[in-house]
Amino acid sequence: MNSAHLHLVFNHFPIILPIIGFLMMVSGLVFKSEALKKAAYGLFILGAFFTLVAFGTGEDAEDIIENLPGIEEEYLETHEEAAEVFAYLSYGLGIFSIIGLWANWKEKSWAGFLNILVLFFTVFVLFFAKEAGTTGGEIRHPEIRKGFVGDTGDR
Repeated sequence: MNSAHLHLVFNHFPIILPIIGFLMMVSGLVFKSEALKKAAYGLFILGAFFTLVAFGTGEDAEDIIENLPGIEEEYLETHEEAAEVFAYLSYGLGIFSIIGLWANWKEKSWAGFLNILVLFFTVFVLFFAKEAGTTGGEIRHPEIRKGFVGDTGDR
């Protein structure tokens, strides 16, 4: 298994885990479940960890595929820039989640505010996750690129 393969294996986790974490946090707030909130924080932390792995394999994956037929440098660069922004935001979400997990565990008075703040920050992070994922997919899937023949433009 080379770096390109590893990148493809791990790059989905930093996107999927915060989505599931978001849903768990919403459920935890609605049902007033500390277990769900803590589990959501755990998923955000795990997502940040997988971001480290995916980001760490990205450069080597680029080196492997950049000279393959049909690979355009423009799409590699766009993805790299989107992934970098997403990575830093994902790390931030992981750090906020460590603080949130601690605050909930210690029953700090401001833990409820932090839960809401993290929830909104997660929406912001997920926007950039979508950008990183889409630009990564566009590298090898021209059918998802804007302007593709047959594109209905409803994105």
